[in-house]
This record gives sequence, structure tokens and C-alpha cells, in this order.
Amino acid sequence: MTALVIVEHDNASVKDATLATVTAAKAFGEVHALVAGSDCGAAADAAAKIDGVSKVLVADDAVYAHPLAEELAAIVLSIADGYDAILAPATTSGKNFLPRVAAALDVAQISDIIEVVSEDTFKRPIYAGNAIATVKSSDAKKVITVRGTAFDKAAAEGGSAAVESIAATPASGVSSYVGAELSKSDRPELTSAKIIISGGRGMGSGENFKIIDAVADKLGAAVGASRAAVDAGFVPNDYQVGQTGKIVAPELYIAVGISGAIQHLAGMKDSKIIVAINKDEEAPIFQVADYGLVADLFEAVPALEKALG
Repeated sequence: MTALVIVEHDNASVKDATLATVTAAKAFGEVHALVAGSDCGAAADAAAKIDGVSKVLVADDAVYAHPLAEELAAIVLSIADGYDAILAPATTSGKNFLPRVAAALDVAQISDIIEVVSEDTFKRPIYAGNAIATVKSSDAKKVITVRGTAFDKAAAEGGSAAVESIAATPASGVSSYVGAELSKSDRPELTSAKIIISGGRGMGSGENFKIIDAVADKLGAAVGASRAAVDAGFVPNDYQVGQTGKIVAPELYIAVGISGAIQHLAGMKDSKIIVAINKDEEAPIFQVADYGLVADLFEAVPALEKALG
């Protein structure tokens, strides 16, 4: 069997979620990778070095300058016949275009897998991660999104895959890129950070997130937030960790003023070490925390920042 991994990249480098997807794809046998982008030679070279990838297909065209779902789906469908499985990271991008691929192929997409049991059987979380479903697919071609935090990342070096150019598909004309409003930060991305400190409704205001920023700067950490904090307008929605936000599994996760609703726990409970700071000793977050501090966050967090020197 041969699997195709759709590479998530920024035209220069490969995103970590792709490395985890390659690990999942190895269960099917031979692994090929598709890099669709504009002036994406550097990303293609990086993909060719991933351990386990035997061939990299490159569609380098201005039509892929921005990852529009219609265009990505079209290029995947143009080469789909040669593959038994098509996999992409379960990120905003993967969730955007891969359902189109599955619909066009008339197969059921298998979403957010956390384990490959066999070539036709997979495990995936349901009910906000409170139960794990084992799903068996009888479709001849599997279309799958992969939860990046559930699989070890394939080595980014050591591979020597052949690189082959393929023709771009004609522009669909259905949608066009208008612009993007992105928050800029010198901190690591949430999904790849080794340390994350997140604030919840207990922060009280966006201004109060500055005390979290101070700790994050000293730890080299990313800053996250619960849905309640995002909905309250304290921070932008790209900070959100949880079932409807970003799924993370850092080495250290510090939850500040977060009660621990199921929606939030679903996005961070796989973290290696969880530290919770909350003045409510009955808060659900303490049930998953390795270390818990029952204290006023406005005293505890500045004290932590001071202790870090």
C-alpha cells in the first residue's frame, strides 16, 4: 500500500504537524508527500529529508500561493488514484480542504485519528476526548486527518526522497485570497511550543494577561487561553486551546485561572506535566493537574515571575 501525506508548510519549511502525519502514514507502507505552494522549493527539499518519505511531488504555482481549500483539493484529487490512503494534519488547513477530497471521492473521512490499529482500523477521540472510538472503514481509499500530538514526529533529517514536479491544476475561480490579519509574536507557536502558559476567565481582563506574558518571556513559553477568555475578548482567538481551538501537548502546561471545562481539557490533557493555579480548590482542572496551587493568581503569578529571576 502507498500513502500520500499532504505537507503543511510556509513555502520555506515544513510544519511539525506534518512530521507526525508521516509517522501515522508509515503504517500503510510506502509514503509519498505532496508539496503544493508558490516558490516552494525550500519546503520541497525539507520534505525530501523527512525520514520515511520515499517520494516528494511538487506543485509549484502561483495558484497555491495561499492554501485555498478549492485549489488544494483539486491538486490532491488529480493524483488520488495512485494512493490507498490520503492523510493530512488535523489542523485548520487540513480540516479545511480534506473534507472536499473525501466528498469528491465519495468516501467517509476519518477525522482526528490518534492511533492506526491496522490499515482499515483507527482510533479517534469522541465526546471531547472522554471516550475513544475504534473505527473500521470499508472504503477502498482512506481519507484521514491526523492529530499531531498523538504521534511521535518523524525525523526531519535522514531521508533522501526523490523529488518530482507535477502539473498544477487550473484555478477553480470559486474563491480568491483577499488578505489575512495575523497576530505577530516572537514567542513559539502554540502547537509546537515545549512550554505553554494559559490564562482563563479568572484573569479578569486582557490587561491582566501582561502578568502571564512576563512569565512566558522568562520561560521562553507560548501564551494560550481558554475559550472563556477568548469569548470575553481578553485575547485573540488564535490563543485558544481546546476542542474548538488548538490541540497541544507541550512538555509543560501551566493553567492560570482556568476552571478546566471539558472543552479546554480536550485540548491540553496530553501535556507531559500540567500545573494549575486557581483559587477554587474544587476546580476540575486539579483533577488532571500533576501539580496544583490553590492561590490567588494575582499573587502567585507575579511571585513565580520574580522567582524566575
